[in-house]
Amino acid sequence: MNNIILIGMPTSGKSTVGVILAKLLGMDFVDTDLIIQKKAGRRLPEIIEQDGLDGFLKIEEEVCCDIELTDSVIATGGSVVYGEKGMQHLKEIGQVIYLEIDYDTLEQRLHHTKQRGVVLRPGQNKRDLYDERIELYKKYADITISEEGMTIEDTVQKCYEMLG
Repeated sequence: MNNIILIGMPTSGKSTVGVILAKLLGMDFVDTDLIIQKKAGRRLPEIIEQDGLDGFLKIEEEVCCDIELTDSVIATGGSVVYGEKGMQHLKEIGQVIYLEIDYDTLEQRLHHTKQRGVVLRPGQNKRDLYDERIELYKKYADITISEEGMTIEDTVQKCYEMLG
């Protein structure tokens, strides 16, 4: 299946880049966070608050394992890399692009972690989260695009070029 799967930290532009890339390539666009909300009948912060982090991650992994699409750009939630089965399935159905931002960029952009539904474990701060996740993003990425000094348009163009 020829899908493009975007992974990366919250605020790395997965959804924004995904929509533009899908238009450019004539593909469909899907955001797994929206599928999760629809399946659960609740917003991400409510799922995390009511089901806990592990409950949320379980739903996220189930949603990713159930994706059976073709010709789609799929933007995932930043925590998708915690679900090994989900990530293996995504890699089977498409190419995984890691949109890489540095920690300073994350710090500048990400302010309301709770409202955004960002998965932070008790006592974990943004730096811990960043350090933990970048290794997982690298592990699953087929292509890594560093967004340092790039606009959204630059990132889209780089994705387009890297995909051939």
